[in-house]
Amino acid sequence: MPNPNELAPLTVIPGALRFNTDSMKLEYYRGGPVGFGTTTQTGEWVNLTTDSPDIQTGGTRGFAFGCIAPTYNNYYYNMSTTGNAIDFGDFSANRYFCSACSDRTRAVVDSGEGTMTSKQFFTMASGGTGTTFGNVSYHPSNGHRAAGAVSNTTRGIFAGGDDFVTYSFNNIEYVTIQTTGTAVDFGDLYQATRLTATGNSTTRGIFAGGSVDPAVINVIQFITTSTLGNSADFGDVTVTRTSAGGCSNAVRMVVSGGSGPAYTNSIEFITIATLGNATDFGDLTTARGIIAASSSPTRGCFAGGDIAPSTRTNTIDYVTIMSTGNAIDFGDLLENTYVMGGTSNGHGGLG
Repeated sequence: MPNPNELAPLTVIPGALRFNTDSMKLEYYRGGPVGFGTTTQTGEWVNLTTDSPDIQTGGTRGFAFGCIAPTYNNYYYNMSTTGNAIDFGDFSANRYFCSACSDRTRAVVDSGEGTMTSKQFFTMASGGTGTTFGNVSYHPSNGHRAAGAVSNTTRGIFAGGDDFVTYSFNNIEYVTIQTTGTAVDFGDLYQATRLTATGNSTTRGIFAGGSVDPAVINVIQFITTSTLGNSADFGDVTVTRTSAGGCSNAVRMVVSGGSGPAYTNSIEFITIATLGNATDFGDLTTARGIIAASSSPTRGCFAGGDIAPSTRTNTIDYVTIMSTGNAIDFGDLLENTYVMGGTSNGHGGLG
């Protein structure tokens, strides 16, 4: 017999509100899979926001952090228009080959290359010099370059990379974006990698391809950003590649360019809420790798890159994420360079 003191299961009606005492955020319940765009079969609680990139900056800003030495420049561009990038501000301690992630107001940039062991943050609406955020948690003596970075409205997560001694880590660490301090252990990648393409929804972080020197891999891995734990298998990219650009809205991730070993112009996509292999999307205007990718809810942009060993480009391309087709010229960076630290204030991890 049922226990008379046991409460019946709670039926949650789509549109219901609650205050989450763990995250200290107001949430609404997004219902089942038909017509609601949910990422689960049973529905999910989603942050209720009264903020947007338009309120913060007049539009979604895409960023390219950490151009190759000797400039170490950082750039931004308004993703709803087209045109050339604008100088954003400088690191307080120079670095490159550094990944980046963000919420709607703050970007956190990893230690990268340049004997750095700490992260820095920038306020995306204003620019200016970076501010020390805190130290890395894995391989703290040398820091890490070429890691993959994903984020939601609360957490920034950094995975893999190398430190010139150990190539292709499997470590994952996270930070709380609106605080500062040393990163905290999250779990492990099941496939160690560096130079991986990344994307995120509000619930998942994706790491696609990369390299386990000297091998290039086609593996796609995912994590649940709000929990702790190891990555799991998602599927495979159809073009085995490393140093590709990855970006996403809340539904779809786009992977562009990279090398394996020759540079490619191939673009492919996955649907983040499902599992499976990538599907062909189209082509970049120029085959290249080591690209800074950023996204709005509608567009993905791919900035800079190597088009041949030690031959760089200033090209910025864009695609419409929910369509397929070839990339279109957006504008130019202010220098021919490659960059790893791409992020925005309107990517898929923010809803």
